[in-house]
Order: sequence, then structure tokens, then C-alpha cells
Amino acid sequence: MNSPILIACAHGTSSPLGASEVNALRDGIAGLRPGLDVREAYVDVQDPDLPAVVAGLPAGETAVVVPLLLSVGYHVKVDIARAVKSRPDTLAAAPLGPDPRLAALLDQRLREAGVTDNDAVILAAAGSSDPNAARNVEELADQLRALRSNRIVAAYGASAKPSVPDAVAMLREEASGGAGAGESAGAVDLGGRVVIASYLLAPGFFHDQLAKAGADLVTAPLLPSPVLAELALERYDSALAAASQARA
Repeated sequence: MNSPILIACAHGTSSPLGASEVNALRDGIAGLRPGLDVREAYVDVQDPDLPAVVAGLPAGETAVVVPLLLSVGYHVKVDIARAVKSRPDTLAAAPLGPDPRLAALLDQRLREAGVTDNDAVILAAAGSSDPNAARNVEELADQLRALRSNRIVAAYGASAKPSVPDAVAMLREEASGGAGAGESAGAVDLGGRVVIASYLLAPGFFHDQLAKAGADLVTAPLLPSPVLAELALERYDSALAAASQARA
């Protein structure tokens, strides 16, 4: 009996490098589970779009949509949920984050970039109007704080506050002893830098905007890393296990 189809659903990007990284992630998922039918889909920018992929699935076969996204938000709760509801035997898995392994990967990216304990770190996520997304990012920030002693502030590229440029300005003010320093006195060393930790899967529009936010340094995105493929398969397996338990 064949395993249920895995639909690896990414946001989509106009960046050739970003698209290549996501393609490699999908290949990595298939490589970890030989014989598994892994299909491509997107919620924005690129084709094939998710509703078309779901509509084209073989009748009677179970499929699991795995969001290649880092938090719950509109795309998970609306776009993916609507596509899953449109077809019987189709399930939605949880997004890839938050997860302590993603925090460990961010820590690795910060170490690769030479970030020291004196540097202030902005955890930069894409952002969503859904408050659950911000809660997911704050949870990830707490996981990163468990690994590092830096001052860590979550910020967003769009649809949530603070914005990444505002967070950079706030930390600059703290470091210079400005009005915002009182509540975090001593939290930022005067010789430290302001660093943006890119909590994004791959290069693209949002990552490009981070370079314009005024920080001293921006880390590389999460991809490439085998951790993401492992997480995607765990989310797939968990969705199938939950569905099986619900039927029991």
C-alpha cells in the first residue's frame, strides 16, 4: 500500500535562489522517505497553486498538506484550510515552527556570522496579521534565549509590530543610553552591534528588506539545512497519526 501523498506547500517567491532552496528542501523530504510521493504547491507568487494541486489529486487517495512555513497565520488558517476542506481524504499538517531545532539552527547561523554575547539580536520573521503567528515567533524567541545570553527582540517584516527597522532603532537608542534604555539598562553592551537573525526559510523579498533595516549584520536564512526536511516529515507523520486516532 502506498503512503499518503505529501504536498509540500511553500509561500512562493520571485527569487530564483529562494525558489532553488525550496526545491532542494522538497527534494530533501523525498530523499529522506524513498518512495513517498512529494508534490509541489504554493499559496502565493508561484505555480502550481495549492487549490489546483489538491483538485488534481487521484480520487480516493489520502494526501497531507505540509506547510513549508514557520508559523501559524493566514496562509495556514485560511488558504491551506480552505484547500484541505475542498477535498475528502485531505489533511493539513502543522507548520514547521516553532521548534527548538529551529532555534538551534538560528543559533548556528548567529555563530557562523561571528555574533558575540555583546551583540543585540533581532529575531526577524515575515509577519502576519494573525496574532497566533506572533505568539509562535515569541515562543521561538524564548527557545533562542535559552541558547544565548544576547538581548533578543522579535520583529516583523510586515503586518505586525514592531517592524524590523523600528526594532533596530530601539536597540540603537538603548545602546546609546537613550530614553528607551531604562527598562533594559545594561542589556546591550555599548560596544555591541545590532544583528538581525533572519527567521526566514530562504532568500526572497522579505530577506532582501532586512539588509535595508539599518542593522550591522544580517544572518543567512534557515535553508539550506537538513533540519527543515526532517521537521516536514515529522509534521506529515503527526497529521496522519492524529487522523488515525480520531477515527479509532
